[in-house]
Amino acid sequence: MITFLPLSFIQHKIEELENALFFSTSESLLKIPTHIVDVLKVDELGQIWFAIPKPAQHLHEFDNSFGAKLDFFKKGKDFYLKILGKAFIVNDPEEINTVIYINDDIKERARKNEIVLVKVKITHADYAEKKPVHTSANSILKTARLHFYKWFTNAQQYETSLSSFSKVPVRGIMSNYNIFTVRH
Repeated sequence: MITFLPLSFIQHKIEELENALFFSTSESLLKIPTHIVDVLKVDELGQIWFAIPKPAQHLHEFDNSFGAKLDFFKKGKDFYLKILGKAFIVNDPEEINTVIYINDDIKERARKNEIVLVKVKITHADYAEKKPVHTSANSILKTARLHFYKWFTNAQQYETSLSSFSKVPVRGIMSNYNIFTVRH
């Protein structure tokens, strides 16, 4: 079933996750490398703005627009977001100056070609939530029994293996440990 997510929902989820893996899906021989990106802004037009390090090649050698994929996820969050869209390299100084939601430091670094400003126009978004693990009282009891059994059998094996070792007192730097076991 295809449902359409409102842009405000996607904006909120992207702001919550903050970081993404950025992939170029271009068929070109020379592609922008994959990067972990920090999202600067998701604007009202559905464009995701971020900066990447300047590549070793000259910027004019890359396509100015290309297909892109962004995978948003964060440890501890119970959802993830995959975005497909068209990426645009923003390197025209006048266009950089007109972007109102990017701070002046980033604009200056982009004008000096220290970083590359990129915007991705969202064309498709996949949002998924992880299903919570359902545990019944019966499964919890079985798990507890299994752990108890393993603990009990390991404790018995440990005690029988200790009887074949003799204890030797040790003095020295490791004051927390005063007994080592040595096998004869």
